[in-house]
Amino acid sequence: MRARPVLRKTRQLGKTPGKTPRRTSRSVEIVVDGVRAPVRAARLSRFCSKALRAAGFRAWEVAVLLCGDDRMRGLNRRYRGRADPTDVLSFPREEGRREEAVCGDIAVSLDTLGKNAARFDTSENDEMKRLLVHGLLHLAGMDHGRGKSGAMLALQERLLRELQSDVIYGERRK
Repeated sequence: MRARPVLRKTRQLGKTPGKTPRRTSRSVEIVVDGVRAPVRAARLSRFCSKALRAAGFRAWEVAVLLCGDDRMRGLNRRYRGRADPTDVLSFPREEGRREEAVCGDIAVSLDTLGKNAARFDTSENDEMKRLLVHGLLHLAGMDHGRGKSGAMLALQERLLRELQSDVIYGERRK
């Protein structure tokens, strides 16, 4: 899955596939496909950069696709062999270490995000932050580990606590 599959047809980033960006490169691009663009799209990009800095990374090149369940269902079927939509998918270009750049694409279904927020009785803002941080950590080469004590989930929860006051998505807060 290193071929940058999410944005290939939506938009080319103008980067050389497989080439690691310079150590100081820091870019997060937000791409919207098939859904209404969120009011605070620029805040999503800034939040991703802030989360990556807080996690100890120095460089990144990330694209975030905001889409609906139809597009996500197609991605999930193609890359995971599952016929249903999911909330977030990550497509790392290469596994990152804190001294290397984090590169890849994240896809977020805004339809499923809304359903999850209602299901878990949380704001869409908090759910968006959870999905972005989760996706970013996967791009960095992390995996869930065993149980709730896995290193990835522990880091995810720490980052969410640190960044809890950020308002990046939705009109209302819970």
